[in-house]
Amino acid sequence: MSDYRDLSSRIRTGLRDLNLCVERVTYLKEKALRSGDDGFWDGVALNLHGFYSGVERIFEDIARTIENSLPSGAEWHSDLLTQMAVEIKSVRPAVISPEAHACLDVYRGFRHVVRNVYTFNLDPARLVKLATDLLRCSQTVRNELGNFADFLETID
Repeated sequence: MSDYRDLSSRIRTGLRDLNLCVERVTYLKEKALRSGDDGFWDGVALNLHGFYSGVERIFEDIARTIENSLPSGAEWHSDLLTQMAVEIKSVRPAVISPEAHACLDVYRGFRHVVRNVYTFNLDPARLVKLATDLLRCSQTVRNELGNFADFLETID
């Protein structure tokens, strides 16, 4: 099935993009802390938003390609994240672990905040915590999505 090989390739491309978001978050956080310039926090927030949005695009691609099913309704973002943490017997293993689900849920919630408030209302201390925690969360997610891409290549 070429679809699975193509999906694996798209996941790996998405992972490279996620890594760039993480690098930008780290870089901009350090600039904000060193310079005291509040404008850098906007970039941190935007890239944290971009990180979760990128993960969600990968999850949507997996759900469309493998399951032919995307959640709908008001809670679809949360439902998609949960869908990826569940094994679907005879179809696919869980894409992410409970640990990845938990850390990603924090960034899902933050992405909602970024979309609904002005960035000057964001708390820099919260941004520092999110940026710092992103390193561990992103590594877990990258490993797990990389393993899932490997899985897709074995069944192709």
